[in-house]
Amino acid sequence: MSTEERKVVLEVKGLTKKFGNDIAVKNISFNLYDGEFLFVIGPSGCGKTTTLRMIGGYEFPSSGEISVRGQLLNNVPLEKRNIGMVFQSYALFPHMTVQKNVEYGLRMRGISKGARREKVADVLSLVELEEFSDRYPSQLSGGQKQRVALARVIVLEPDLLLLDEPLANLDKRLRDTMRVELKKLQEKVGITTLYVTHDQEEALAMADRIVVMHDGNILQVGSPKDVYNAPSSPFVAGFLGETSSFHGTVRACPDGTREIVVDDDMTVKPSPTHLLNDSDSVFVSIRPERIQLSKEKQIQEVNCTSGIIDFVSYLGSHVVYFINVLSGRALLKASEAIPTGEASFKVGDRVQAYWQEENVVCISEDREDSAVNV
Repeated sequence: MSTEERKVVLEVKGLTKKFGNDIAVKNISFNLYDGEFLFVIGPSGCGKTTTLRMIGGYEFPSSGEISVRGQLLNNVPLEKRNIGMVFQSYALFPHMTVQKNVEYGLRMRGISKGARREKVADVLSLVELEEFSDRYPSQLSGGQKQRVALARVIVLEPDLLLLDEPLANLDKRLRDTMRVELKKLQEKVGITTLYVTHDQEEALAMADRIVVMHDGNILQVGSPKDVYNAPSSPFVAGFLGETSSFHGTVRACPDGTREIVVDDDMTVKPSPTHLLNDSDSVFVSIRPERIQLSKEKQIQEVNCTSGIIDFVSYLGSHVVYFINVLSGRALLKASEAIPTGEASFKVGDRVQAYWQEENVVCISEDREDSAVNV
């Protein structure tokens, strides 16, 4: 089902937040749809956490509107918003068992003991913690604590779930495991979720859609595939995943197509779907995994360059080559899967690097890093 056909749960319109003379969030707008897992990503200080806190009621906006299921929430205190939030620290009560932690919110709402017991049992079954109901937080693993924190929110049946980097405090192995568990749990429960993080891998692995923020602005909104393969700006291309980037000038070809001259040693031919004008200055981005290497000279004269491998980064399943190109004035990154565990090239090797038209991203430098509203 397309987003146009789904019900809007959260609507953010022209949201701005000022702290004195500093503007942390600058007139941003976006929607979150029923059952969707939306990620807001960006570097530290980009405004993503401030946005989350305004939605949750921990900060009030300077201007703009926040609506959940059609209700304007700008001046509604957080305790009266039917919104659940899970923090990095999980904020579990150390003196309470898992059972007591999960039922705490229900008790505060005056739910009867019998109804509380039934609801908590259902939710603990959902997050697969039935056998841990009598344990205390100190007796749980990091992953189990996270599930308790989620259960404590889910049991209240909120309209919206907010997650503030909930995996940040876990080690990498557990974090990778919990990504899968959290995504499966969100799909199982069907709860509408807004997830804030600076971790690009989390966003690519888990999100239905991604909102990329920078300097208080939204730069792009789209599916992980769209944002990764068709970044709207140099910042997005560089922030979401690895890339090799160059600057060049557009020129016309005899056949009516366009190509980009980086310098005498490199000419880049983009896909015909890119609409370019002669003499435009453009930013060119090519993902490392889309670049192929060979010791043999290639027949093609465009989308090809030569260089010397300066460094090899071994990452287990693959290696990344750092290649000096353009007479040492630029660096090209290329990755290679190594199922046998052996890399094909070593430091000092001269290689030919080449790629296909469809793997070239080019962005007019006239629209670099411009904000968008959706």
